[in-house]
Parts: sequence; structure tokens; C-alpha cells
Amino acid sequence: MKDGIHPEYKETLVHCACGNTFNTMSTQDEIHVEICSVCHPFYTGKQRLVDTAGRVERFKRKYEKAEK
Repeated sequence: MKDGIHPEYKETLVHCACGNTFNTMSTQDEIHVEICSVCHPFYTGKQRLVDTAGRVERFKRKYEKAEK
């Protein structure tokens, strides 16, 4: 590897929208995520729809018309 061209790899604090925080390694100082292993349905076993900008409602309206 060439010297002086690679970013610094350091310990980073990750913030989730659910309020969970944890440390990992990254080239960024802080990372903000919408979903993590504490609140993800695959790990929790609970179904939770993560609606971003009304996508779920748009999907339901689109396919309600197809059912009729």
C-alpha cells in the first residue's frame, strides 16, 4: 500500500433512530442509521413497517385498485 493516500481507520460511534448507540470501526467520525440489530424485525421477531415518505401507503393504494 502507498503511504499517505489511505483514510484513517478509527473507532466510530453509530447512532440508530431507535436510540441505540454502539461502536464500530470506520473512516467516518459518526454514522447515523435508521434501523439496527436492536430494532430490525429479523433480529427482534416483531413485524414493524418502516415507512419512508409514505411508500407503504402508496403501495397499498396502488394494489387496492388492482384488487377491484
